[in-house]
Amino acid sequence: MNKKYFLKYLEYEKRCSPLTLKAYQKDIEQFEDFLWNEYEIEDLTQIQHKQIRYWIISLINQSYKESSITRKVRSISSFYNFLQRRKYIESNPCMGVQLPKIPHRLPSFVEQDKMESLFNNINADSEKFSEIRNRLILDLLYATGIRRAELIGLTLNDIDFANQKIKVLGKGNKERFLPIGRETRHFLQQYLQYRSEEFPDYHKDILLLTDKGKELYPKFVYNLVNKHLSSIVTNTHKSPHVLRHSFATNLLNNGADLYAVKELLGHSSLAATQVYTHNTIEKLKQAYHQAHPRVE
Repeated sequence: MNKKYFLKYLEYEKRCSPLTLKAYQKDIEQFEDFLWNEYEIEDLTQIQHKQIRYWIISLINQSYKESSITRKVRSISSFYNFLQRRKYIESNPCMGVQLPKIPHRLPSFVEQDKMESLFNNINADSEKFSEIRNRLILDLLYATGIRRAELIGLTLNDIDFANQKIKVLGKGNKERFLPIGRETRHFLQQYLQYRSEEFPDYHKDILLLTDKGKELYPKFVYNLVNKHLSSIVTNTHKSPHVLRHSFATNLLNNGADLYAVKELLGHSSLAATQVYTHNTIEKLKQAYHQAHPRVE
């Protein structure tokens, strides 16, 4: 029952997205299974600090990544903070637990010339609905830096052609407005024309549709991006988020203001945006070592 109240709190008070809610629920249920299988404990309020530590060891033994373990423990800790505030427990058993160190990894991104190559290789003269839609999806992800969930959630009313911007509903139901360029506006207008011809009876407000006239879903977008990025890069990561990383990194490489990039990405703190400056610094170092006469 406490888990049910916690998930409702996340949904209605914290305004977490469906994907975030699902992740919290999955983490808590995994912890419940561990407690029952190892200790035959059913009541989540009846655990101690040591059970959290043994769960972490169990996750390490199952070869979970450090970042995944950290996220799972933070999910559980948030749950126990909720229980503590509501007087179900006296203290949070996660307090003081040592989390595994997360290796510092720079965000994967695609360089600007390769992104230009990707769009140059897309058939601009196609009259197929699916190809026009796919090009628009790739363009929106790279030209605006929106998240996959934000892309899927776009509606017709979010497009403002007159003022050359789109409205995006981000994390925590926070709205932000993003500028769109001439090419993106052209892709949008072309897509809307073909969509009305392909699905004349579709009257919902959702912007992007599948080949069968249904709403997009996360795996659809992932497969599309992965397929197209595979044609230009050999990176391990070829997800929609790589296009978001590419958007931010290439903006900073071209001199964009860090605070402006923060607002475009919808980050709540500057620290989340500063990670992209590391890629920019690495590029500067590379140029320095290649060009400076006194550097071997």
